[in-house]
Amino acid sequence: MNTAVTQNIKISVSTFYQESSSNPDVAYFVFAYKIMIENQSSFTVKLLRRHWFITDSNLIKREVEGEGVVGQTPTLEPGQDYEYISACNLQTDTGKMYGFYIFERLVDGLEFEVQIPEFTMMVPVRMN
Repeated sequence: MNTAVTQNIKISVSTFYQESSSNPDVAYFVFAYKIMIENQSSFTVKLLRRHWFITDSNLIKREVEGEGVVGQTPTLEPGQDYEYISACNLQTDTGKMYGFYIFERLVDGLEFEVQIPEFTMMVPVRMN
């Protein structure tokens, strides 16, 4: 599990290869990732946006950005956490992702970036 803390917001990521959704014969590999967001600050915060950088092992790069995560813009009070699962497809059996979230501190409207740690997605047989 990869973890990063920015302004007392902790982001932890774990990944899972989705063999049943993948088709290696046509260079289509699907990976799920689970994100845990923990508000370790003393402020209530709201996740507004996400911005991802995705790279296949053939060095094809993509950027994905948008509102919220999995259709939600969760609000987290101090000490609360939020977990979600999403997925990404690659053209190779190995790749990586990283990025950031934009959060708003509700007490004063301050927006700030929270780093999502870089993580690798790899078909399990490549790990041997």
